[in-house]
Amino acid sequence: MSDSFSLPLRPRLDRPDPPDPLPVEIAQINTQWGSFRHVSEDFLRRRIADQSDDASDDHDEDESPTEVDATERLDQLYRKRAEITQFAHQAHMEALFALDFVSLLISQHAPRQAETSMSAYLKQVAPMGSLTPEVVDPPPKPDAVRRDTEAVSRGWRLQNFNSAANKLLNAASRLESEVAAETRYWNEVLSIQNQGWKVCRLPRDRQALGVQYGFLEATPIFRDRGLASLRRADDGSLLLNQGLVPQKARRVRVRVKTDDRWTGASRTPPPPTSDADAIEARIRQARDTVYEEELFHEMTREARILAPHGVTTRQNLVRVPVSDVQEIWLDLVDTDGDSSPPADPETTAEDDRLADALSHALRILLAHAHRQNRHRREQPPPPLTPRRRHTPEYHILRPLLAGLQHRAHVRALEAVLGDLHRVRRAAGLPGDGTVTPFASVRPPASHPGVPAVESLVRTLLRPLESTLGGPLAAPQASIHVTVRTTVAGPPGGTVFDLAVHLPAFPDVQPPARISLRSEAEAVLSHVLLLDVVAAVAAAPAVPPARRWEPAAPHHGELITAGGPSAKNRKLTVHLSRDALRVEAVAVGGLDPFGRPTPDPTATPRSRTWTAESTGTGLMDFVGEVSQE
Repeated sequence: MSDSFSLPLRPRLDRPDPPDPLPVEIAQINTQWGSFRHVSEDFLRRRIADQSDDASDDHDEDESPTEVDATERLDQLYRKRAEITQFAHQAHMEALFALDFVSLLISQHAPRQAETSMSAYLKQVAPMGSLTPEVVDPPPKPDAVRRDTEAVSRGWRLQNFNSAANKLLNAASRLESEVAAETRYWNEVLSIQNQGWKVCRLPRDRQALGVQYGFLEATPIFRDRGLASLRRADDGSLLLNQGLVPQKARRVRVRVKTDDRWTGASRTPPPPTSDADAIEARIRQARDTVYEEELFHEMTREARILAPHGVTTRQNLVRVPVSDVQEIWLDLVDTDGDSSPPADPETTAEDDRLADALSHALRILLAHAHRQNRHRREQPPPPLTPRRRHTPEYHILRPLLAGLQHRAHVRALEAVLGDLHRVRRAAGLPGDGTVTPFASVRPPASHPGVPAVESLVRTLLRPLESTLGGPLAAPQASIHVTVRTTVAGPPGGTVFDLAVHLPAFPDVQPPARISLRSEAEAVLSHVLLLDVVAAVAAAPAVPPARRWEPAAPHHGELITAGGPSAKNRKLTVHLSRDALRVEAVAVGGLDPFGRPTPDPTATPRSRTWTAESTGTGLMDFVGEVSQE
């Protein structure tokens, strides 16, 4: 047969008609049975009984329909079952024959595989490799057909060669770009590692690399944020995934506010240059930002404890009082944000230096706290307890608060002592005060194995001491004040120790420890008043017999007995920070307490000296009064 004839081997599948939609079925039921209103259970039973009677009439009355149907159905089932079994056995045998034929055919080329699928009977009857295929020479084809076949074959080969070449070239270019990207990626990773950063695998993704820029001794919330993944971009450049670290750089800003005016602020670090390494700059920015956020977090925690000392906190601000007119404001701001207050023309360079010093001290104290955490971790762990141990707050604000308050106390006493000495010098009294602030802070001694910065911090955490005082106007008289502030304990614990040496009044001694600065200032003024009284009593008078004797030295009163033709005189000295005033009056008698009373008929004389006064001194005035 020249024409090909195809015979389908699969049975034709009859697709069932789709069921009628519900409205059609309801219409059919209404047409056949009537409305649903007339359908009841009795009606349905009668219809079923009628259909059964009609079916029974079609069969012969003498024959048992039920028995005949059951017997025939059983015979049909047996016959069908036998046919199905016979067809299954026949198909199984044909499949086995085909399997043996194929196995025997390939036994010559693949005997091991053919032996596994060959039946045991065939292995006994036919040896392996006894059946081989042979290629029968086909009838010769015309030259035109052969040339067409060769041309088509050549075209297919050329097309396949071109396709393979294009794929190889694309793979080569892609491999070259991948090699360049990988080379650039690993070179940047090595450059980061050579610069001192720790490169490691990520804990949750062992196939990715990360850089550790945080501090291992920080609190867990900030220690976990100190690890960023190093991803590779399409061109091979590094992508730093900083996670929770903000994209903008942040820092703790320190500002000084005096009398409701901004008088100082810490300097903002300069932004990185554009030609700097971008990855290195981003890693350093992330490290600094995490460090600054931890610093502000720890300051906020510590500020809650220092609330009784006047330290207050708000959403993003910590206020530390220094004195009655000065405060330190600490806040966390963006480095490139324009959130600084407007420049005050009265901003002092001293307050700027103070803000910069506080800014550096805060960061040094946080680094010292990290070092203490490491030392604590190196020690043997404490016994296990069911209670969770509280993480103590770092000592960051407390040393600064103690130092600022100590500085304020020393400056206040220095101002009081300086004003009193200027007034006394204007009155011609010798003596000058010396001030040695922070006398306890000395250069740290070198210890083997201890860094210089840690030695310095340990020195700063010790109690702070400052000394004031010096010689006075009276012979061999002197006063020394020691201001001592505790740093380790609760800040603000400042005591004033006064050592007074007045030979004219050996029984006069101030309290041993004074806790209030106002009391210390009052004691200073009173001691200098006694010094003026002792200096006047020791001054030589024109008539040697008219020497001044302290009558009530604590009130600044001196008295001298007049000669045969002179009256008694009383000299009253008033000393304050603004002026030194001396009054001289004639004495008419004594009061019930034995103190001299002024004569109402005499004319008093007085003289006042201020810091700007010049001319006649106190001793000259006393000499004039003594000669009267």
